[in-house]
Amino acid sequence: MPVRGEYMGMMLTIDDVDKENREFFNFCAEGDFHLQKGKKSGLLRYPPTTGCPWTGDRDYDWVPVEAKGSVHSYGEVHHPIQPAFKEKVPYMILVVDLDVQKGEPTEHESLRVAGNLVTADGKFAPLEVIKTVGIGTRVRMVFTQVSEGFAIPHWTIDKDAKQPKLPWRYPQE
Repeated sequence: MPVRGEYMGMMLTIDDVDKENREFFNFCAEGDFHLQKGKKSGLLRYPPTTGCPWTGDRDYDWVPVEAKGSVHSYGEVHHPIQPAFKEKVPYMILVVDLDVQKGEPTEHESLRVAGNLVTADGKFAPLEVIKTVGIGTRVRMVFTQVSEGFAIPHWTIDKDAKQPKLPWRYPQE
C-alpha cells in the first residue's frame, strides 16, 4: 500500500515501502527513534534491512535509541531539484554519527543517519543557522509528519549539548 502525504509543500508518494521501512517510519511518526538490533550480533543497524549486515541473521528486535550525535559530513543545497524547495534554498543536508554504538564493531564504524537541518519546530534552518553548523556540531533528531503512520527524521542543533568552539566547515565567503 503506497504512502501519500504532504511534505514541505509538495505531494509525496512512496509506492513501495517494505515491512522494515514501514515499521521504522511508524516509530518516527510516534516521535520515537528505533533501530533494529540483530539477535545474533547484538548490533544495531541503519538503514532498516531484512538481514544483519554482519551475520546475515534475519532475527531482530526494534529497540529505542537516543537520537543524538555529531555531524560527520554535510552538504549545502543552493539549486533545488524540486520546485517546492525553490523558496527554501539554501538548505543543509547532514550525515550524523549517532552517539550509540560509535566505534563498533570496529573502531572506524558508526551508525550514520542523513537528514535535513531544521529548526526545532521542523522548518528548514535559516541561512544564519546554516553558517554556524559544521563537522562536529552536536545535533538531535526531530520528526516531520507526512501522513498518519509516516514521519521523516531530520536534525536540529542540540541546544543542551556542548558544542565545538569552531566546527570544521568548508571556507565561506
